[in-house]
Amino acid sequence: MATYKQNVGTTVVNYAGNYPGAVDGELWYDSTNKDFKYRYANVTSSGSWSAGGNLNTARQNTAASGNGTKTATILFGGSDGTGPQTAKTESYNGSNWTELNDMNDARRTLAGAGTQTAAIGFGGTPSPLGNQAESWNGTNWTEVNDLNQGRRNLAGGGTSTSALGFGGYTPSPIYALTELWNGTNWTEVNDLNTARAQMAGGGTDNTSALAFGGYAGTTQYGNTETWNGTNWTEVNDMNTARYYIAGAGAPDNAIVAGGYSATAEYVALTEVWNGTNWTEEGDLATARRDFAGSGTGTSGIVMGGLTPPRSALTEEFTGAGAPVGAWSTGGNLNTARMGGGQAGIQTSALVFGGGLPSPFKTETESYNGTSWTELNNLPTANIALSGAGSSTAALGFGGYTTPYTAATKIWNGTNWSDGNNMNQARGNVGGGGTTTSAIAFGGIAPGSPPPIEALTETYNGTNWTEVNNLNTARYYLTSSTQNPNTASLAYGGASPPAGGKQTVTELWNGTNWTEVNDLNTARSTAAGGGITTSAICSTGTTPSGPTRVTSTEIWNGVSWAETSDMSTGSSESMYAAASNAAALVTAGEAASGSPAVIARTEEFNSPSSTTKVLTD
Repeated sequence: MATYKQNVGTTVVNYAGNYPGAVDGELWYDSTNKDFKYRYANVTSSGSWSAGGNLNTARQNTAASGNGTKTATILFGGSDGTGPQTAKTESYNGSNWTELNDMNDARRTLAGAGTQTAAIGFGGTPSPLGNQAESWNGTNWTEVNDLNQGRRNLAGGGTSTSALGFGGYTPSPIYALTELWNGTNWTEVNDLNTARAQMAGGGTDNTSALAFGGYAGTTQYGNTETWNGTNWTEVNDMNTARYYIAGAGAPDNAIVAGGYSATAEYVALTEVWNGTNWTEEGDLATARRDFAGSGTGTSGIVMGGLTPPRSALTEEFTGAGAPVGAWSTGGNLNTARMGGGQAGIQTSALVFGGGLPSPFKTETESYNGTSWTELNNLPTANIALSGAGSSTAALGFGGYTTPYTAATKIWNGTNWSDGNNMNQARGNVGGGGTTTSAIAFGGIAPGSPPPIEALTETYNGTNWTEVNNLNTARYYLTSSTQNPNTASLAYGGASPPAGGKQTVTELWNGTNWTEVNDLNTARSTAAGGGITTSAICSTGTTPSGPTRVTSTEIWNGVSWAETSDMSTGSSESMYAAASNAAALVTAGEAASGSPAVIARTEEFNSPSSTTKVLTD
């Protein structure tokens, strides 16, 4: 039998304790505890969907470049409600859809194949166009040779020069017909085993394809067939028979989602094909039918459809085996507190001020990735303040010093000094940036009752300037922290009436705030940080009650997705993060009542690993 060294190329390391140099997949011997230990990566056990950017035009009965990806695909044709059909084409870059040149002929219920820059669309409605085909070169559509048999609601797969079209109807008969495209002409080849329409398919080229689902007469199909360049072969069925589905992929890796089943007109079910069997994975967020998809069972995308009404929604699929982030324990703060200000990143952070909630605090501490060190204090005790910058060059602004304050304090790595005040005194604001380019927004101001603010101010290193307001006034909101004042993300918080918890997320472009996709869980007093394309939101309080939640969400520039929970929930914690892959949450209030203010620190890292003990 082969030795460990023969298998992996190295000997088993002997180390006293947890081996810091271990990599994923490595075995070592812990001589202190007399254990063999093994490190493995934390990954997802099932695929899941997240929201993508909306189409510019909501529509159904479309086609897509099936071999596109979730960061590069096109959608074309369909029905948008302005007429029976449309010629519109849109391209996706992983965040946004852009309108491109139209097809030559408007059509719906067509099929497509290819990629974002080289695709083909064929068949469809109205009937004079049922046999027509058009080729896409990344800029324009060009009419090419027709199908031999015109039809609609057919499926396809392959490339712009090597594709298959199969199934469909006229509406009578329903076809098993398959045609092969060689870049110039269509040729009839061997039929599907089961005639059907309104199915989905995919393929690498015209010698390798997959057909699945569909409808004929009164029968809904889960049938799956593979194409080897000559014949179709029946293989294992989908778990749920359905039609009007979205799907894409290849004979060894495909995805199907949504559709119309025997029990529901609009379904969210998703199944992934591994070359042998279909496995149910995470459902779509929005059930729908009559839509299109691109990609594979590892990484896919679907867009548009009928929910009803016609939809512009895009969802992106990430298959099982994706890296998962995890929280671990860091060093405790020297002074437990809540409601302090913060600056920096996970491995180099600064916290200052806060309270128990009373008395208010002046203490300043810095973190080096392992432990906190006490530094020179703020000149004035302050709670509910915000911060910006790094551990060696930071701002503290706003807060509550009895009463609310507009004060700005500047940290130079050693001492605090006074800066020019904000225009409006307020506390519990969101903000971030640097000492020369910062932003503050929202919050609660002096008054009876205290007004909840939508006010936004930017700082240029000397003065604060009022700019355009948030769309939703709120306080106890969270924000990205590492962008300059020309970009920011505001999320969650509490708003009137009665301090209702929010899911609202807004994006700042230097001039205006725009509402984007919401948090999955409404919350206020949460921890956050990051940048506008990679942020994190964790813990806080929710509408369900005073209990501090441990749930965490990460932002990818388009949408929020749930990830691993923290160990201890808290509110009004301090936080630091460069992105959604490396974050820190420290201190806060762990429970209501005579306060349980804590000093704990937790660190989030993605990807993450687990160490398993193999022997006792």
